Amino acid sequence: MTGQSSFRLGYVPGVTPAKWVRIWTERLPRVPLELIQVAAADAPALVRGGEADAILLRLPIDRDGLHAIPLYVEQTVVVVPKDHVVTAADEVTTADLADELMLHPMDDVLGWDRPPGRIIGERPAGTADAVALVAMGTGLLVVPQSLARLHHRKDLTYRPLTDAPESQIALSWRDDDTSELVEQFIGIVRGRTVNSTRGPAPAEKPAKTAAKKTAQKGAQKSGQKTGKQAPAGGRRKPSRRR
Repeated sequence: MTGQSSFRLGYVPGVTPAKWVRIWTERLPRVPLELIQVAAADAPALVRGGEADAILLRLPIDRDGLHAIPLYVEQTVVVVPKDHVVTAADEVTTADLADELMLHPMDDVLGWDRPPGRIIGERPAGTADAVALVAMGTGLLVVPQSLARLHHRKDLTYRPLTDAPESQIALSWRDDDTSELVEQFIGIVRGRTVNSTRGPAPAEKPAKTAAKKTAQKGAQKSGQKTGKQAPAGGRRKPSRRR
């Protein structure tokens, strides 16, 4: 099908590509899929530089030289200690956090200038560090739900934040890459079936085609011997003599 020996798929923390990897393995068992985890900030450069054939990342990104297909939107949540007052509600708003001390990690992916509440001046280097500080009672943290699950701790929980920015996951690849493997993966994430996935059309079964041609030749020879074409029903009705 292709001379490419493997397919390199990048993904940012929180994204779970397991379902698509399973489908890939079923459809293209001879083409290994290599997974590459990358920080959200480095994701576009990974695929733009050719280190990955495609990447699952968070929008918005600089789309210069890249295609991107939005896949789904993540729920935004606030991560809190299990005994925090916020846990009394099923969901909260940014106004509910106005008096809370808030952490704003350097790798924040929500694209806002600052979270709600009273921002702690020293920003944690990453989300994992911020989660550890939440567990110490230093402050609260707003992240996509997938990151809250990724950094789950028994002493922490989270609640949906209804009016905060949301994170959108997309599949991205180079706009000059038209390889068959890229098209195959695009088809998988878009939910195409095996028959509808782009690629060469399946050839007609030779045995069926040969049998059909043999039957047609037999019908033609039969018509030539009698001088008349046999009707579709099989037998010819006897003619009436006057």
